[in-house]
Formats: sequence, structure tokens, C-alpha cells
Amino acid sequence: MAAEKVTSLGKDWHRPCLRCEKCNKTLTSGGHAEHDGKPYCNHPCYAALFGPKGFGRGGAESHTFK
Repeated sequence: MAAEKVTSLGKDWHRPCLRCEKCNKTLTSGGHAEHDGKPYCNHPCYAALFGPKGFGRGGAESHTFK
């Protein structure tokens, strides 16, 4: 049985395989951010990793990844 296919970032994905690179949350096609060709959920992962730094910017200041 074939899994449902979604297209995102110029590639075809099995729906369960389109996941955030940082937190592994399942994403929807067009409903996520991208960095270096990899998918990330918009909040908190993309904002914390690649968004503006500092208090009050982007709403992700309480999320820090090492």
C-alpha cells in the first residue's frame, strides 16, 4: 500500500516523512519553514534557530537550542 505523497521544497515526500529537522514534528506541505533545503516547523524551531536574536523579537526568545 502506497503512502500519501506530498510535494514540498521541490521534492516528493511520504506524508509521515515530512518532519521538522529539529523536533521531528510532522509538517504540512506549504505550512513550514525551510533552511538549506531542510524543513523546520515555524515555531519554535525555525524562529529559535534562524530568526532574529534578542528580547521581544520573533516571539521565540524563551526557546534556546544548543
